[in-house]
Amino acid sequence: MPTLAIVFGIILDAMGFGAYVATGAPTSLIPAGFGTIIFLSGLISVLIPQIRMHLMHVAALVGLLGTLGGLGMGLPKLGALISGTAARPLASAMQIAMGVVCLVFLVLCVKSFIAARRARKSA
Repeated sequence: MPTLAIVFGIILDAMGFGAYVATGAPTSLIPAGFGTIIFLSGLISVLIPQIRMHLMHVAALVGLLGTLGGLGMGLPKLGALISGTAARPLASAMQIAMGVVCLVFLVLCVKSFIAARRARKSA
């Protein structure tokens, strides 16, 4: 799971910095904020395995917040984005993309947590 956290953190960081370069708007860095927290959770859990479970729960929580924030803000604008009438189409697309990336990460976290619990019970 820490490796996935690092990868998804880098993806979100790249999305945020890419959008910032494209627009210059500071709010474009929001995905990078989520990505940095997820990335650091994964990196620190590799370096300090004793707190891995806690850090992966932090990463999952950030993934949940990113999903709710990204999809909650982006999906209402999807119709305008598709029709080409969105006020800020890149912002709307990035919100949806961040929500989807965080959702995929969250699903993988939940699957990992379930597998870890089953492994502990059988051991």
